[in-house]
Amino acid sequence: MSRTEICDTVEEAVAGIEDGSTVLVGGFGLAGMPFDLIDALIRQGAKDLTIVSNNAGNGEVGLAALLKAGRVRKVICSFPRQSDSYVFDELYRSGRIELEVVAQGTLAERIRAAGAGIGAFFCPTTIGTPLAEGKEARTIEGRAHVLEYPIRGDAALISAHRADEMGNLVYRKTARNFGPVMATAAANTIVQVAAVVPRGGLDPEAVVTPSIYVDRVVQVETRHYVVQGAR
Repeated sequence: MSRTEICDTVEEAVAGIEDGSTVLVGGFGLAGMPFDLIDALIRQGAKDLTIVSNNAGNGEVGLAALLKAGRVRKVICSFPRQSDSYVFDELYRSGRIELEVVAQGTLAERIRAAGAGIGAFFCPTTIGTPLAEGKEARTIEGRAHVLEYPIRGDAALISAHRADEMGNLVYRKTARNFGPVMATAAANTIVQVAAVVPRGGLDPEAVVTPSIYVDRVVQVETRHYVVQGAR
């Protein structure tokens, strides 16, 4: 029997996320961003959050809206600045938010390592850059590496295409991005989907995230966001 809870509302889905939590947020820019769950988290009121995501928000929707609401203490991401990341930019320049930059592949692997139970791993990516400063280094097969630690979440907010009543997930094309690894790395994985189908309604060969990693699922109406350029 599945342990996944099918929630009636997004408010029910994000209930219990506490102040100071580390929250993994899926999405590559706007692709796969769990907008409805983020909006619900803003209404829920949790603050002093550490957000782990690919980037630091676009325009004033989704992740950027959470930052603008003043709920985030620190962002861990690989791509914090772009033309429409002005919310994060203003917060960072005024010293109101912390930033940890992680190379994109390393970010994915640090999250995956948490889900796989790996204590740490050596990676050569940041050797010779400021991102390697202060980290343990080792030469492996003649190449320098630095020690990287897993990134675990108290909660993960991700978006999938469909779920069945057990909580198995399928994604839609590039909207998959960080969703599968984040689902494995959080104590409480919360997923918004466009549809919840009966058991047996998903092709088992198409399931990417099995229900064992999913705690809560909520069905939402699909919305499309248009983000304007920098002000």
